[in-house]
Amino acid sequence: MAKIPPGVGPRFPQVVVLVGATGDLARRKLLPGLFHLCSAGFIPGCRIIGVSLDELDVEGFRAAARSALDEFGSRKTTPAAWEAFAATLDYVPLSAGAAALRAAVDRAEASLGTECQRLHYLSVPPSAALTVVRTLGEAGLVERSRIVMEKPFGTDLASAVALNGKLHEVFQEEQIFRIDHFLGKEPAQNILAFRFANGLFEPIWNRNFIDHVQIDVPETLGLGKRAGFYEQTGAYRDMVVTHLFQILAFMAMEPPTALEPAPISEEKNKVFRSMEPIQPGDVVRGQYSGYRGEEGVDPDSDTETFIALKCHIDNWRWAGVPFYLRTGKRMAEGQRIISIAFREPPKSMFPPGSGVGAQGPDHLTFDLADASKMSLSFYGKRPGPGMRLDKLSLQFAMRDTGMAGEVLEAYERLILDAMRGDRTLFTTAEGIERLWEVSTQLLESPPPVRLYEQGSWGPKPVHQLIAPHAWRLPFERAWRDPNKVGS
Repeated sequence: MAKIPPGVGPRFPQVVVLVGATGDLARRKLLPGLFHLCSAGFIPGCRIIGVSLDELDVEGFRAAARSALDEFGSRKTTPAAWEAFAATLDYVPLSAGAAALRAAVDRAEASLGTECQRLHYLSVPPSAALTVVRTLGEAGLVERSRIVMEKPFGTDLASAVALNGKLHEVFQEEQIFRIDHFLGKEPAQNILAFRFANGLFEPIWNRNFIDHVQIDVPETLGLGKRAGFYEQTGAYRDMVVTHLFQILAFMAMEPPTALEPAPISEEKNKVFRSMEPIQPGDVVRGQYSGYRGEEGVDPDSDTETFIALKCHIDNWRWAGVPFYLRTGKRMAEGQRIISIAFREPPKSMFPPGSGVGAQGPDHLTFDLADASKMSLSFYGKRPGPGMRLDKLSLQFAMRDTGMAGEVLEAYERLILDAMRGDRTLFTTAEGIERLWEVSTQLLESPPPVRLYEQGSWGPKPVHQLIAPHAWRLPFERAWRDPNKVGS
């Protein structure tokens, strides 16, 4: 096993209280992630206490965890590694109450035999979160602890303020980690490295050189069993406030004074404070055909499964630069990209018919899939006589480096950061409340939903929203495959 560099993992052993331990997120991501962090040596000692509504015993929970690793684990589970992980697992049904939970934590801490920290991961619906928080408070499990909260963090400004107020009655703000798995992805963090470590790009990262920015996250997936939840949220609350605006902040923030959690959080919050209120006229809402016929959906539902919008950041760096955001269910492709369009030269010296400008402006594109990819498009001369230009591109993919196997999955990275107390990739109460504040006009007066066909790119007005520009997706050229000769 590779040696873990110092400072990557937490200093102290961890007791993890995993609430919602038999749910879908725990099975797909959290249990496989904790298994990898433990077996790879990232954590200097760990005990995991599963908590859920299911009336299981310890052996039943271990069987469920093994099933989750077999079905969803991306890494091989050796017998020795499984035995070691299984020994860390305990279980308390939620019905057993605060005293039983406290007793399980005491047993776990005694077995570790040294000073340790507590991580409470609430993999539960928002409606159940405050009940769990109160139980943790009654159990006396606030000290030496951090708590990870899943989205959404409210549904509007009033509910977000109320939720934060109730949380702060039990936990301090510095103990609360509001998770966004988009920011845990290696490519999202690579935006910071790309911007601030390279003298080539930071000087042109402003309104003088950038024409507009697109953040585009279409999904081919439907709702699965989430229809009841989705009916209460919709695409804007589910994806834009909690994911796309966070990515926008990484893209648009000023250089922090240090690569540390507090300065980075402050610069992100400055972006949110500079955002202009979202205007309903700058928004296109859509709903895919057939959505209202799905189980758990109101036959007259006005919930959007698609949203595209234009927003502005009113500060020195970005004044006048539109940011276009788009996401939706049941669309033509599943992609996660940021595309930055640079301003075109003010005057062309190339003759008519040369092709300059024919394929739009130069773009810098980040692919936010798990394995990092970037592309820089530009015009170059076509070989041969005369001056004929083609659109070319420089591309980078993490898989080309031989280091793709070292990439932590998003939830693994974020769990590790929460254990270390590193809030860089998490959302603050101030930030989330400001995002609901700029959303108020849209939530109070949403434009009507427009139908779009499943497998399409959304309702037709989405093209008028971005005119005279065009959406980058679908790409005219696919990402190059290094395994194909001549690609």
